Amino acid sequence: MLEEQLLKLFPLRMRERLVRADIDQRTLEEIRVRAGQPLMFLGSGGEYFLEEDGRLGQDMHAGCRMDGRDLEEMVGFLCSYSMYAYEEQLRMGYLTLRGGHRVGVAGEAALANGRVARLQHIYFLNIRIAHEKKGCAASLVDAVRRGGDIYNTLILSPPGVGKTTYLRDAIRLLSEGDARHAGLKVGVVDERSELGAGYLGIPQNDLGPRTDVLEGAGKSEGIYMLLRSMSPQVIAVDELGTREDFEAVTRAFHSGCRLIGTVHGEDLQSLTHISGFLNWSGKGEIERFVLLQKNGTGRRSMQVYNSRFERLKGGGL
Repeated sequence: MLEEQLLKLFPLRMRERLVRADIDQRTLEEIRVRAGQPLMFLGSGGEYFLEEDGRLGQDMHAGCRMDGRDLEEMVGFLCSYSMYAYEEQLRMGYLTLRGGHRVGVAGEAALANGRVARLQHIYFLNIRIAHEKKGCAASLVDAVRRGGDIYNTLILSPPGVGKTTYLRDAIRLLSEGDARHAGLKVGVVDERSELGAGYLGIPQNDLGPRTDVLEGAGKSEGIYMLLRSMSPQVIAVDELGTREDFEAVTRAFHSGCRLIGTVHGEDLQSLTHISGFLNWSGKGEIERFVLLQKNGTGRRSMQVYNSRFERLKGGGL
C-alpha cells in the first residue's frame, strides 16, 4: 500500500480506491497523473492502471481517469494552496515532498523575454518515488578510491539506469569513511534537489555526516560558492553538460578539490556528443570513467576506464 504521505496527494475519490489497491511501494518507481487519462503506475514489473474496483490491471481502457479538477486539487495540495510561494520550484518543473519524493510538473508555460517565467494550468504530474539504496555504490567507490583520496571521476549511464542513485550513495560512503579510509568533506551542488531531496532546506536523503549541500544553485555557480565557503575535499554534482560546468570543475581541480559527477551517456563514445565536455580543455584531468549499464532483466553492471579510455580490470556491482 502507498504510504500516507503519497495517499494524501490524491483526491478523496481516488484515495479510497488506492487504499484497496495491491500496490507494492518497494518496487514502485513512478506514478503518472494526466488530465483525461488513466492513472498509471510504473515499476519493475512494467505499467499498471488503477481500475474502478481498486485493482491494478494492464488494460489502460479499464483504468480510472483523472480529470482537470482532480489535477487542480492535487496541485493546490502540493503547493499548500499558494502557487506564488512555490513559483520558483514550479518554474524549474518539480516539487519536493517530505520523505524525498519528487513531483515533476508540466502544463502551460508563461514566457517573459523568451524564457519560462512561470508554469500555469498544470495538468500533468510525474510522482517519482524515492528509494535510498544504501550500499549499492560500494563497488563503485572502491574502484575510484586512491589511498585516502579519490580519482576525479565521471559516472556515465543512459536515463533510468540509476546514475543519480549511485552518486547519492557514493557521496554517503565517501562522507562516512570506513575502517580503512577517513571520511571526506563532500560539497554537493544539488541544482534540482535530486541528490539530497531537500524539504525546506533539509536533505531527506542520507548524504553522510561530512557533507554540505547547496540546493537550487546552478552547477557552475554552485561549485564556485562551495569552494569559497565550505572548503570541500570532494565536489559532487549530477548531470554535468555545459562548457561552463566543466570550466567550474577545472577551478575545483586548481583549488585542490576532487570531483565525482555524472553525465548522460550510453557508452564512452557518447562523450563526443556532450558539447561542454568535447570543447573542454581540462578533460584529461578526469582519471576514472565509470559506465553503468542495465540488461533486459534489470541487472546492472559497471565498467571502469582510465583517462586514456582503457578498460581496467575489476568492476561489477
